[in-house]
Amino acid sequence: MNQMTGGEATVAMLQAHGVDRIFGLCGDTSLPFYDALFRIGGKIDHVLTRDERSAAYMADAYARVTGRVGVCEGPSGGGATYILPGVVEANESSIPILSITTDISVAARGRFALTELDQTGLFRPLTKWNQVIDRAADIPAVLRAGFRNLTTGRPGAGHIGLPFDVQRGMVEAEDIWADPAHGQFPAWRVAPDPAATAAAVEALLSAKSPLIIAGGGVVISGGQAALRTLAEALDAPVATTISGQGAIAEDHPLAVGVVGSNGGVVETRELVEAADLVFFVTCRAGSVTTERWRYPAPGKTRIVHLDSDPAVIGANYPTEVAVVGDARLALEAMVTALAEQSRDHGAAARVAAAKARKFAAFQELATSDATPIRPERVIASLQRVLPRDAVIVADPGTPCPYVSGYYEFLETGRYFISNRAHGALGYSMAGAVGAQYGRPNAKVISLMGDGSFGFTAGEMETLVRLGVPITMVVFSNSVFGWIKAGQRAGFEERYFSVDFSRTDHAKVAEAFGVKAWTVADPADLDGALKAAIAHDGPSLVDVIAQPLNEARAPVSEWIA
Repeated sequence: MNQMTGGEATVAMLQAHGVDRIFGLCGDTSLPFYDALFRIGGKIDHVLTRDERSAAYMADAYARVTGRVGVCEGPSGGGATYILPGVVEANESSIPILSITTDISVAARGRFALTELDQTGLFRPLTKWNQVIDRAADIPAVLRAGFRNLTTGRPGAGHIGLPFDVQRGMVEAEDIWADPAHGQFPAWRVAPDPAATAAAVEALLSAKSPLIIAGGGVVISGGQAALRTLAEALDAPVATTISGQGAIAEDHPLAVGVVGSNGGVVETRELVEAADLVFFVTCRAGSVTTERWRYPAPGKTRIVHLDSDPAVIGANYPTEVAVVGDARLALEAMVTALAEQSRDHGAAARVAAAKARKFAAFQELATSDATPIRPERVIASLQRVLPRDAVIVADPGTPCPYVSGYYEFLETGRYFISNRAHGALGYSMAGAVGAQYGRPNAKVISLMGDGSFGFTAGEMETLVRLGVPITMVVFSNSVFGWIKAGQRAGFEERYFSVDFSRTDHAKVAEAFGVKAWTVADPADLDGALKAAIAHDGPSLVDVIAQPLNEARAPVSEWIA
């Protein structure tokens, strides 16, 4: 019988699941795996990163824009610990990435081998599925189980540990097979109980002022068309979470925009308060979306909840009707159950009035010639100069609330990514690389603060080496602004250890070989952004921006 090494079997199983790209960083314990990639991994492009965190962030964003499993890898010890932030971010965002970490030999365990740690215990609380392989012969079955678990039910992240001697052990070639359906997500969709969908429709029809709050699962499942049809039939406004942006085009008459404490404003909150029934669609009703479970008001607003994960439903709100199933299948079933019934609640007029007030306040600052440049001015400029199918990847600091609150995404689908599950800095630049590989014909923009730039600047070498044509925009304000804004709002302006000195980000970028501009005058902003976007390689615009703690950001706790 034909045999292959464990490293070769791993590569062959990845290929069998349709993997054509891996993001990762080399290490001693990975040598057999890398040798297998060199010899038989011709169908797989390996993207060498400068940090394991970046590899995981790239895999995450790649998965978000392609609907395919993202794969990242790193070595034992420090490599395994560094890769964790991206793994947990993807897992909590219901994005399937497979993290492969190599490890010391099974035979060396307990003997104080360099880089030894308990990888099974390390990854267990951060993943949906996790296994360290002890025998080479188990590699095919374990990888099949991994891809199956990652892509079915609620998608999530997984981890496989590959000890050095397992990579060199032998595997029977006939064991190499896979179900290619598990290379994409969601796989094996589950339809809801017809009785539940009928009850949900009955509840929605009985409401006088229903509101839909859509989360990221609508985009993951491809349920945008069904959501729009349902909303139009019910005459129900559609608000979104940050990850739910793209569930409905934001120029639709029923599109409210983002609600909650990050990107929501008083005007959009009022629409939540006015609803007598809220339909959560693949939204966990967590602290951000509900402004710490205040809007909608628990016990006062009727709740219908749809999710693929039954553990989410009823966790925070008493639920009148629970619908468990794939978002697209459930929404389509509800549209069918409506049987051409429709309602007219005057919702479009109420949404239009709220958005008019919201954007009137925004325009006051978006047209300001004040310096430092107002963040609103940057968002308005991006809205003017970017193509409508551009992909924006924003770090959770300064950029996220402004993009979520005011940038209007006119296409449905995944055009905005922000790592809001855990909110670690350093995501945007790496995430934009993954998004660019996943959607090579789109213009991809990375928005970050200067704090985040400091986390990830070394990855610019990767951009230049590989010629990745993303455009980076840095909000340069020399402060960890989100924390300073919190100190201003909640701690009587007792500012402690949040300010730092300014970096000339354009010069740093140029030292790596990135084409760069510095903008201090608002009048120069459009021109610099247009030039950066037109550049055929990586580019960066360093914007001297108003600090977040001095700005009027759409963050409810600061406004209050």
